[in-house]
Amino acid sequence: MANIKSAIKRIEVAERNRLRNKSYKSAVKTLMKNYFAAVEKYASNPNEDNLTEVNQRMAAAYSKIDKAVKHRVLHRNNGAHKKARLAKALKPYFSTPEAQASAS
Repeated sequence: MANIKSAIKRIEVAERNRLRNKSYKSAVKTLMKNYFAAVEKYASNPNEDNLTEVNQRMAAAYSKIDKAVKHRVLHRNNGAHKKARLAKALKPYFSTPEAQASAS
């Protein structure tokens, strides 16, 4: 255990930050998992209600990721990577005829 007052304070601050970071990271993982489950549900039964749920879960996940980046829990590139994964998961279910023509 540290004897110097400033070292004791740094230990307390580090512990507080560790718990905050853990909370944000856990919430991000949970929201991403819920989003991927909603995308699977939409893939098996594409209707308007399922699409609305997917969009709501995406918005919630994006919001939490952006807040984690703002509070420096996640690096901004890591946040961008997570958001790209979310967008990529839904993209195959919205392929347009123009995109299919250019791909072939």
